Amino acid sequence: MALPGRIDLNDLLVFQALAETGSFTAAARRLGVATAKVSVEIGRLEDKLGLVLFSRTTRRVAMSDAGQSLYEECRPLLQGLDEALERAGSGKDDLAGTLRISTTVDHASLSLAPALAEFARLHPQLAIDLRTSDRVLDLVEEGIDLTIRLGWLRDSSHRALKLAGFEQYLLAAPAFLARIPASASPQDLTECDWIALTLMPTPLTWCFGGPGGAVQTVHFKSRIRVDSPGAMRALVESGAGISVLDGISAAEGMRAGRLVRLLPDWSLPDAGVYAVYPSGRLVPNKVRSFIDFYRDYLERAPAQKP
Repeated sequence: MALPGRIDLNDLLVFQALAETGSFTAAARRLGVATAKVSVEIGRLEDKLGLVLFSRTTRRVAMSDAGQSLYEECRPLLQGLDEALERAGSGKDDLAGTLRISTTVDHASLSLAPALAEFARLHPQLAIDLRTSDRVLDLVEEGIDLTIRLGWLRDSSHRALKLAGFEQYLLAAPAFLARIPASASPQDLTECDWIALTLMPTPLTWCFGGPGGAVQTVHFKSRIRVDSPGAMRALVESGAGISVLDGISAAEGMRAGRLVRLLPDWSLPDAGVYAVYPSGRLVPNKVRSFIDFYRDYLERAPAQKP
């Protein structure tokens, strides 16, 4: 085996990204560099070590035995280096580096983006990379520090903190309400056109609590299905049907009269706004600082209330 030349720390960081994502494209996205650069640096590292670290096919990248061994040896060292640098900078008032954060398209435009604008003004040395997607992103593969999720969390190996709670409302546009008979309970609405959000595990089944402790579990029928909360809200506001919207995204429409709450004597379970971030021994200062900031922002932002 050839004696290795001097190894650049950046080579190991690229190696770690590829090992954890399993894709040159995903590793490049995580590092914020071109895919070709990842390929070049991995090839350079293999040449220096005289080892084949990855096997490559047209569809996938897999670590070799040597690559797996190197990864297991390097991972705690790289993590320890990150934590040492984080501890060294934790006493500084100014945050630095890049905060990579994700959420849904709708929540980004309604709440998270304005909060990030304020946070960026407070920390001019910090770069912010906001990723918006209505699908749940893989935090490790995408290199995301923090994601903001709404509703109820599925089981996950990541850490999660609840930042705020919000109500859910059964809503329709005034024009749609004018076309349907008056209703006294959720069961009366089962024949109405329902806008289903397919991102939810059970988008057609809802449990309502009513007067005197009454409980009704209702299964709605859907002609229109959508995979975006923002698109669902637009459909409801346009009179296409009824659906459940969270209090944050519905607030402005309710205040403006574009959305009307149905059956106000009946309620749905409250849900939450959660900060979700990868497990680790130390939470980066930039992540911890933004979590604290966003919790306070949600408490004081008037736009979050109908």
